[in-house]
Amino acid sequence: MKRRWQILLLFVMLALLTACQPVLPAAVPSDAPAANDAAVTTLTLASHDSFNVSEEVLAQFEAENNVKVQLLALGDAGEALNKMILSKDAPLADLFFGVDNTFLSRALAADIFVPYASPQLAQIPDELELDPEHRLLPVDLGYVNLNADANYFAEHNLALPQALEELTKPEYKGLLVAINPATSSPGLAFLLATISHFGEEGYLDFWQALRANDVLIVNGWSEAYYDHFTVGSGGSGDRPIVVSYSTSPPADVLFASDGRTAPASVNLNLAGGVFRQIEFVGVLEGAKEPELAQKLVDFMLGDAFQADVPLQMFVYPAVPETPLPELFTQFAEQPAVADQVDAATIDANRETWIDAWTNVMLR
Repeated sequence: MKRRWQILLLFVMLALLTACQPVLPAAVPSDAPAANDAAVTTLTLASHDSFNVSEEVLAQFEAENNVKVQLLALGDAGEALNKMILSKDAPLADLFFGVDNTFLSRALAADIFVPYASPQLAQIPDELELDPEHRLLPVDLGYVNLNADANYFAEHNLALPQALEELTKPEYKGLLVAINPATSSPGLAFLLATISHFGEEGYLDFWQALRANDVLIVNGWSEAYYDHFTVGSGGSGDRPIVVSYSTSPPADVLFASDGRTAPASVNLNLAGGVFRQIEFVGVLEGAKEPELAQKLVDFMLGDAFQADVPLQMFVYPAVPETPLPELFTQFAEQPAVADQVDAATIDANRETWIDAWTNVMLR
């Protein structure tokens, strides 16, 4: 009997000791997601390939809204917009950045965006707000322009062209790379500048003369600048004049591998060769996260994103009071004169002009 009580007492003591031990959590694999990751929402921003934003700026929005922003690059501006229109019934994203004033009317006619009057619009000049229904809101602006490789012209003892018409002269044969207006927004912007300058009766004559003078036509800005322009390609290209932006020279300094402190490229600012381009963002019809999409629009028009625009996309922020980096104040330009064609005129004539240009230049 005594032994039975001893055994019983031993079991009681073991039970008490076990109850007093701390309860440890099960081992968690080091790569397991955090407990709150399941609550993080994904927001998809589609754009053209030239969209960029600093990681820390995007992370600020993500942290403030407990969201993960997925960036979806869809090609050059015209190509990207086409994909958004074709996927209208099953949107690829929650919002889209990259419609510019050359494609604005086409984007609005496709009815793929919903109105959203962001409170941040109060900071933006009325002249940049081209959609009164606020389906597309301005984020940045730039000036499509001709850039030239100053060193090339000095080394070849050749004067920089002083007028657009001079590009058809024999001494400039094979020097220009331009961009297809059917696939690229800067390409279309440059075409529109020439139409504004030469008129509908004369612009095709100019382009036909360029073709006879061995102009190179490519499908996108990146291909033109980085593959063929002698500055952007690091000297491996063969074209010292390119359709680009008046804000490209700062990029030339920032990304140069030779430590240069001044750009090798210069803006030509030729009459008929400058077009002001405005880029917009809009919330897509059928967005899975429309409220978060609106918040991202607000953020893109806010201080942090606007200040990030110049050295990420090399265009000007839409909010005019935004401080500019020193590289911009030194080397970027806002040309005094830029050709303009209103959205209604573009809408009425875009396809006719592009088809006529294609017949002359590519067939």
